[in-house]
Order: sequence, then C-alpha cells, then structure tokens
Amino acid sequence: MDPTPAPATTGTPTAAVDGAHLAALLQAGDIDAAIDAGLMEFRDDPALDLVARALIQDVRLRLRQAWDARERYRAREVRLATRAQAREARRNPATAAPAGTPRALPPAAAAALARARARAGGA
Repeated sequence: MDPTPAPATTGTPTAAVDGAHLAALLQAGDIDAAIDAGLMEFRDDPALDLVARALIQDVRLRLRQAWDARERYRAREVRLATRAQAREARRNPATAAPAGTPRALPPAAAAALARARARAGGA
C-alpha cells in the first residue's frame, strides 16, 4: 500500500469513476492506480457484476481501516514522545530549558531582586 497520507479526494466526480476499470486494476493488484482512478470516491454501481462490486467494497474497507490504523499509530507516537519529553524534563530540570534561555526566577525572588536593585540605584 501507498505510504503517503490518505488522499482526501482526487477531484474525480462520483459519476466519472469507472467501476469496471477499478475492478480490473484491483484484480491486477494495482492498488495505487485504483486509488488514483478514484477508488475511495467510488459508490456502488448496480451495473457491475456482484464479484467486482464485492472486490471494490472489500478493498475500500481494508484500505480505510489501514489508513485509520496508521493515523492512530502516528497519534500514539506523538503522545509517547510528548510523555517522554515531559518525563525527561521532570528528571533533569537543568536541561529542560533550551540553551541560551534564561530561567525565570520565582515571583518572590524576582521581587526581592528588584528591591535590592532599587536600593543600590541600579534599577
């Protein structure tokens, strides 16, 4: 199957999708060409024989399930990476802030520093 993201639509109007052509492509094992020909936009065509209709619907269902599974996997990987970063930040707070970024003082410390600077005339 195609490793690229699922296409939203190919812009092929539903009436223009040829079911017989799709069935021939799928029987030949050319799923990529069938997708390009409008497989996911195809709607049931009563003029097709039952075997071709079943083949198209089966491939569409399996492809949709595979794309959905891939999206769930990607979302899971993002969640796991975010959790790992948060866990690492808790374990090692010194490296949590990017290099060159000054760490903020707690509000009470910042207020005390501001008062000290004001008394020293360096405000």
